[in-house]
Amino acid sequence: MVTRLLAIALGFAAAFATPASAQDFPTQPIKMVIPFGPGGGTDIVGRILAEYMQKKLGKPVVVENKPGAGGILGNEFVANAAPDGYTIALMTAGQVIAAVTRKDMRYDTLTAFTPIGMVATASLAVVARPDFPAKDVKELIALAKADPNKVVFASPGFAATQHFAGEMFKQAAGVSLLHVPFKTTPEAMNAVMGKHADILFDTVSAVLQQVEAGQLKALAVTGAERFPAMPKVPTVMESGLAPGYDVTTWYGMFGPKGIPAPVVATLNKVLNEALADPDVKVKLERAGVVVKSSTPEQFGAFLTDQYNKFAKTREAAGIEQK
Repeated sequence: MVTRLLAIALGFAAAFATPASAQDFPTQPIKMVIPFGPGGGTDIVGRILAEYMQKKLGKPVVVENKPGAGGILGNEFVANAAPDGYTIALMTAGQVIAAVTRKDMRYDTLTAFTPIGMVATASLAVVARPDFPAKDVKELIALAKADPNKVVFASPGFAATQHFAGEMFKQAAGVSLLHVPFKTTPEAMNAVMGKHADILFDTVSAVLQQVEAGQLKALAVTGAERFPAMPKVPTVMESGLAPGYDVTTWYGMFGPKGIPAPVVATLNKVLNEALADPDVKVKLERAGVVVKSSTPEQFGAFLTDQYNKFAKTREAAGIEQK
């Protein structure tokens, strides 16, 4: 009886201790895990946010790069971290694609994490070498239908976001394109400019300089709306040939499953304040992304939608899980 009463007392103490500690959050430094190496887009976005958030929270927000396996190693680290809000990370479309193309996952992308909020989106562009016969998406589709698999599309890696953008284009437009993956964006871009491939799906920020220099021509952007850095370039959907085609890379903040609701609310509030700050917005736009804030619930629903979309794309494309 004494033991049972002691257990009940300890249970009540724990129940009241959690909200109290949550209300005091943060009381120590916060670790922001970047599941990729230094200098990439995710790293740049994360460091911009960390700088602002630590000013608002009054505690250091320390960026820690944990690259490997398309973001899986960093995600696994976060999934196993204490659910107290002191370990957070950035999720990208590429990490979700990695989750649907790998069989060796030791966590469930849809249940192992606490969504905190959306950060930004970045459209991809469909670009071609200057002498490629098609000048827009309509003509590209006509070429591909006239001679299936003759048009070669490059991407910076098998199962990368750019690869899936091409696969989703094929499925939406009902065409056959030959995919050739490269290790990096520069390699894929050089293949197109060197006439070893015809088109490339890649981020606007990656191809903008070459488009402006006339080394590549932009046929379309892959998002639902025109991209600010390429305002004259139409979307794929504007062609009316692939209704519902909307592919963007994106960034969202998350942590391990079970973070107390008050802590999630605090992190979401500070994140959204950062995204609304004029200086932060300018820095993020210069990094090639468009700010997009959300509630934790909205980001969670978006993450589920993205997972299902990419899983469907993998199955339709006949891409086997490794």
